[in-house]
Amino acid sequence: MFRELGERIVGAPSILSADFAHLAEEVERTKAGGAELVHFDVMDNHFVPNLTIGPPVAASLVRATDLPVDVHLMMDNPDNLIPAFAEAGVASISVHQEAAVHLHRTLTRIQEAGCEAGIVLNPATPPETLEWALPAADFVLVMSVNPGFGGQSFIPETPEKIRRLREMTDKPIEVDGGITAETAPLVVEAGAQVLVAGSAVFKGEPAEEMRRILDAARSAGRSR
Repeated sequence: MFRELGERIVGAPSILSADFAHLAEEVERTKAGGAELVHFDVMDNHFVPNLTIGPPVAASLVRATDLPVDVHLMMDNPDNLIPAFAEAGVASISVHQEAAVHLHRTLTRIQEAGCEAGIVLNPATPPETLEWALPAADFVLVMSVNPGFGGQSFIPETPEKIRRLREMTDKPIEVDGGITAETAPLVVEAGAQVLVAGSAVFKGEPAEEMRRILDAARSAGRSR
C-alpha cells in the first residue's frame, strides 16, 4: 500500500471510533466515501492509558473487507505481537520510536513477516531521532495528538513537524489525530499523504464524512 502510494492522498478511517458491534459495516461505509485502508489501533494500557483490541479482531476484519488493514501498535514490547498480526493478514504494522528498544531490528522483523513497516512519532519527539532508522522503514506516522484516546484536538505545531520530516525523507507520511475537513488541508500542504480520521468520520454518516475530509485534503494537495 505505502510502497505504491506515489503522489496520491488517501483516507484511512480509524476504527477506534467505530461501532465495534457493526465493525465490518462501518468500514464498508467509509469505503463508499473513498477510504483506501483501515487504521487499526492497538493499545496495551502500559505505553498508553487505554486498552483496545488484538490479532483475533484484526484477522476477522481482514476477512470482512478488501481494504488493507494498517496496524498501529501503541504498546510496550511491540515485537511480541508482530508475528500474530502478520499471520492475521494485515498489510502494514507501525511501531513507536519511543517504545521500540531496537527500532531497526523491529522494522526488519515486520518486513520479514511480509508487512510494510512504519515508524510512529509522538507529538514531542523530534523527527531528527529517525535519521538512522528511516532507510529501514516504508513510511512514517506522525501523531497529531497524544496517543491513547480518540476525539482529541489537533496539535497546531504538527504541520511544521511534517515539513521538517519531509525535508529528511521522501517516504510517505501518515498523520493520526484530530484530522477533520478543516485540519486535513494543513497536513497535506505540509507534505502528508495518508490521513487517519476517527471521530470526524464516525460522528455522522461515515461515507459522507470520509468524502468531506478527502475532498478538502485533495484540494489542498493540488495547490501545493
